[in-house]
Amino acid sequence: MSTATVAPDATAYTPSAESIAAVLAPGTKPRRPGPVSASLTFGWRAMLKIKHVPEQLFDVTMFPIIMTLMFTYLFGGALAGSPREYLQYLLPGIMVTSVVMITMYTGVGLNTDIEKGVFDRFRTLAVWRPAALVGMILGDVLRYVLAAVVIVGVGLALGFRPGGGAMGVLSGIGLLVLFSFAFSWIWTWLGLILRSEKSVMGVSMLVLFPLTFLSNVFVQPLTMPGWLQAFVDVNPITHLVAAVRSVMAGAPDAGAITWVLVASAVCTAVFGTLTMHRYNRK
Repeated sequence: MSTATVAPDATAYTPSAESIAAVLAPGTKPRRPGPVSASLTFGWRAMLKIKHVPEQLFDVTMFPIIMTLMFTYLFGGALAGSPREYLQYLLPGIMVTSVVMITMYTGVGLNTDIEKGVFDRFRTLAVWRPAALVGMILGDVLRYVLAAVVIVGVGLALGFRPGGGAMGVLSGIGLLVLFSFAFSWIWTWLGLILRSEKSVMGVSMLVLFPLTFLSNVFVQPLTMPGWLQAFVDVNPITHLVAAVRSVMAGAPDAGAITWVLVASAVCTAVFGTLTMHRYNRK
């Protein structure tokens, strides 16, 4: 016959206040970061990704250089009599094309981070909810500026002489970066609703190629058929190129510039709202 061993009554351990304080971080609780601080922190994260993977700068350095050289010497003699003359018309447009094309990588990068589970961790942080997305786009702004500067540098080496001087060039880059920031929200939204980075890239290219090539980047719209002119006239890239080209030439087009500013605000408001709506529910 076995006998059961009865354990003695265990006394519950209650840690003292001193014991608890010893394992906690000393000092007062840190203040919750504000929207600007949190966004800049995530923007710094995006720039650190460039530092650790510098190969991703290929699309903002080599790609713009190849585009500038190829179209200048391919079409310059046929369309303007000489590559140098054609470059005066082409360079603002090719700068817009190159920068707008690389905005799609914002959506591709976001989709990749989501698939890896990175944004699941971000959403648990006690920070302003849109900070991760805003910071990511702010980090990409550096890429846009770098691409624009590279193209201007190559253009100056080839003989491009902007009538608006340094101030005109800076104003043109500013307009382009502002529009690209707003335009990036479209790809951010697509990065949330599409299921793979290949899908995001495929849809982006399907939209960007008609917008950039069926515009006033390479030739005057007056040389096009009437039905094509109708599309070119309402193409947002056409208005952006006209605005950038005008300020770089030293003769600002108030109508085109106003259109770019209004379109940027509307695009940010609409697709920024759609993006956050999707982000909060994904």
